[in-house]
Amino acid sequence: MSDHTQVATQLQTSLQNKVALVTGSASGLGKAMALAFAKAGAAVGIADLDLEKAQSTVDLIANQGGQALAIEMDVTDESSVNQGTEALVQKFGRLDILVANAGIQIVKRLEKFSHEDWKKMLAIHLDGAFLCTKAALKYMYPQRSGSVIYMGSVHSHEASKLKAPYVTAKHGLLGLARVLAKEGAEYGVRSNVICPGFVRTPLVEKQIPEQAADLGISEQEVIEDVMLKDTVDKEFTTIEDIAQTAVYLAAFPTNALTGQSIVVSHGWFMQ
Repeated sequence: MSDHTQVATQLQTSLQNKVALVTGSASGLGKAMALAFAKAGAAVGIADLDLEKAQSTVDLIANQGGQALAIEMDVTDESSVNQGTEALVQKFGRLDILVANAGIQIVKRLEKFSHEDWKKMLAIHLDGAFLCTKAALKYMYPQRSGSVIYMGSVHSHEASKLKAPYVTAKHGLLGLARVLAKEGAEYGVRSNVICPGFVRTPLVEKQIPEQAADLGISEQEVIEDVMLKDTVDKEFTTIEDIAQTAVYLAAFPTNALTGQSIVVSHGWFMQ
């Protein structure tokens, strides 16, 4: 067995007997991470506003021999978050991994953003991460172990036009993760932020024509001159890239890797 194959095999079996909660996991990046966790041996809570789609992901995991639970969750509602987290713990007995992934995108120039859209964006990305963290720590602290992963972005470090609340929220997740890294260390709880470049999810596909219209350029120019301009190879980050990074962070065994932002972006941002 080659070293590469051996490492891949270890990752695939490294979450045995663990329980993960992934928000926004009925589709896109969240679904990919949930599937990767299940493949690595974890039982997974599929938390999403769309319960029907969440159940479809659960069925897919079950068909592949894994365990999962569909949870209808609004990450901006504390009661919904608390009830969903409790349901997962009641089902599988513990909570080891939280991935705060739920998010949306609204693309407009700063002066055209309504206050309502600003508040909506920050509520989903920042309030949601806070509420899910608080709910998870109720179970992680007593068991003295846990891994919290926030879905940041290259926009946690860089700014782009048309994304004021998104950039603001993604920057904020770095601060939240770093505070949790310090507070959680004595309880064996780690926190990190995954910062993807552009991944061709429905969220990104939606942005291409919107940015083309607002910037007065073609959709291909949005891809080449805006989204992929500063990568080293003009390539999109893949869903699989992010899913495997999440497995790695979830399985990492010590506080040597905590309070960090892991940028997965084809070199768009280097730190």
